[in-house]
Amino acid sequence: MAQPAQALQATAAHNEDWKSKLKLPAKDPRIQTEDVTATKGNEFEDYLLKRELLAGIYEKGFEKPSPIQEESIPIALTGRDILARAKNGTGKTAAFSIPVLEKIDASREEIQALILVPTRELALQTSQVCKELGKHMGVEIMVTTGGTSLRDDIVRLGSPVHMVVATPGRILDLSSKGVANLSNCRVLVMDEADKLLSPEFQPVIEDLIRQLPKDRQILLYSATFPVGVKQFKDKFLKKPYIINLMEQLTLKGLTQYYAFVEEKQKVHCLNTLFSKLSINQSIIFCNSVNRVELLAKKVTELGYSCFYIHAKMMQSHRNRVFHDFRNGHCRNLVCSDLFTRGIDIQAVNVVINFDFPKSSETYLHRVGRSGRFGHLGLAVNLITYEDRHSLYRIEQELSTEIQPIPAAIDRQLYCA
Repeated sequence: MAQPAQALQATAAHNEDWKSKLKLPAKDPRIQTEDVTATKGNEFEDYLLKRELLAGIYEKGFEKPSPIQEESIPIALTGRDILARAKNGTGKTAAFSIPVLEKIDASREEIQALILVPTRELALQTSQVCKELGKHMGVEIMVTTGGTSLRDDIVRLGSPVHMVVATPGRILDLSSKGVANLSNCRVLVMDEADKLLSPEFQPVIEDLIRQLPKDRQILLYSATFPVGVKQFKDKFLKKPYIINLMEQLTLKGLTQYYAFVEEKQKVHCLNTLFSKLSINQSIIFCNSVNRVELLAKKVTELGYSCFYIHAKMMQSHRNRVFHDFRNGHCRNLVCSDLFTRGIDIQAVNVVINFDFPKSSETYLHRVGRSGRFGHLGLAVNLITYEDRHSLYRIEQELSTEIQPIPAAIDRQLYCA
């Protein structure tokens, strides 16, 4: 119900006064593109959020809602199901975390919200964002993924938990054991929904939904929506509000090039890129686990700092690599497609496809690791003769242009 104008003005004035007393991070001086600046001019105060949640929002450094946040937050607060399509790196995590946190009643010691993601790294990252946004609210947030101690999770669920961020298999395991009670969980969020609704995950998702109350709310977010998502929408979502901010699929701040090379020239070409580019941090993608490890060894032999990460590593090792790379302990990361889903490291300004992907969906998620949240980024693709058809097809499917790499790349295209 709308408040009278005087009450809204008083609320805004109170929040502005209170906001000025917070310790806020310094503004990011980097250029931002229309992906995050083309807004309607809303303020977070306009959504009448709890004061404690607003404190977390401002302390996280958010000043105004991005387009996906403007579209998503007020609708999600009404309890309506949402099917949202928006680019990687435009603020999707906060678009669902903020309304979910607002709905949680910390006085009720039960699981009230479940956020599902397809990978362990994304679960850790999403839970961290939720904890930072909700740090003043007394909301207990738990992250649970496969590859970690089930006993520790069981012990943790012996204490109050209001929100769970999880990979599907682990939370289904906990709920089927009677440890995680989802009978009062009225909000389900699916991030990277296209991956969650692949044949690998969909039966697990449907099992979980059956354990939720009938008056649940389902929020789906992704950059790509294949046929499986439509079938799921028709079966489980009730008159969903559709958000599509994907007229252009690739980020506006991203410049894309290709270098036509022979396979045996790739390492030499990579060495040349390292020497000529102004890399803050880079992610280098390979198409197989073996090639990740071999390339990481080559990069180290060339004298550059390098980590590597892939799905066959022990989870504790993966966690350490992700944490250290995110904190800037290393400039370059070689990885498999494990790292294409939602990983948000804003210091990454260069993505290199050492091996060119076969699908436009994989390409979109890979290059979306750079140029995040409206900043500038560069994607360089090493293309062999065998890749030429994939390059053309991906350009057509994404309605984007990948240009031949020039002799010198202007720093202003990818560095603030």
